[in-house]
Amino acid sequence: MEDHFVWVTTRRIKPGTLEEFERAWRPDPYPQGLRRAYAYWSEDGQEITGVSFWDSKEACDSWRASGPEALRRAAIAPYVVEEREGFYRGRELAVPAR
Repeated sequence: MEDHFVWVTTRRIKPGTLEEFERAWRPDPYPQGLRRAYAYWSEDGQEITGVSFWDSKEACDSWRASGPEALRRAAIAPYVVEEREGFYRGRELAVPAR
């Protein structure tokens, strides 16, 4: 089974700012070593969880320490009320066919 390297960030944002937050949240340029990224938000649009899959922990750490990531974080800061994040290593779970 293939190991996955995953960075998960959950942010609570100010009410009514989801659209602006999403525009500022997208990285530019996209990071090297990023395989896939997903965003999930609560019904009220005030909590967003981002899940990104990386080639390695080092690729993720390199992005997190980069200038473009610092600029991206500064751009989303006006919308963020609270933030939690973590880096994980795991595998896909086999789900039996029905």
